[in-house]
Amino acid sequence: MSTKLEYPNLLLWNKWDTTHVKVEDQGLASVIELRPMLIPHSGGRHEHQKFSKTKVNVVERLVNQLMHFGKKHAKNTGRMGGKKQKAMNIVRTAFSIIEIRTGQNPVQLLVQAIENSSPNEDTTRMSYGGVVYHISVDISPTRRIDLALRSISEGVREATFKNERSVEEVLADEIIAAAHGDASSFAVKRKNEQERIAMASR
Repeated sequence: MSTKLEYPNLLLWNKWDTTHVKVEDQGLASVIELRPMLIPHSGGRHEHQKFSKTKVNVVERLVNQLMHFGKKHAKNTGRMGGKKQKAMNIVRTAFSIIEIRTGQNPVQLLVQAIENSSPNEDTTRMSYGGVVYHISVDISPTRRIDLALRSISEGVREATFKNERSVEEVLADEIIAAAHGDASSFAVKRKNEQERIAMASR
């Protein structure tokens, strides 16, 4: 007899409901975790289990990507290395800005941004007879989310480097633009470029 876990009416940061957020892309529906929680912090309990990052709330995965924010071309170094509380405050403020500007649930817009900026195709190297070819391959749903979140965070990093605009404003703009499929979004531009290269390699 299987028992389904029942969650109380938990609101993200006591503000936003994640139970009514819809994932339109059926390929991503099984790997975008929207379990209700108060604070997007799992304590790294997924770290030592294979593929368990798909069970981590999607907002926390965005927070984890934003921690890689220091030197321009370095990952987990500099002023944001390991500072998860600071990254959570950035995301919470950005969500508040999104809600004020659009009047919509920012978690829903984040999901739409991931759907619009997650590439479907990529290229890989194949060696045949000493000659290296680039061929087009499909991308797994887990990697699609990884690439989308990475592109969003890299776009924020690029836009705020040596810039007077705050990281919260830039993150809010990036999520809104990507959610609407706007070509001004760094993540959407990267997706289109990646798929264009993959299409040429078919």
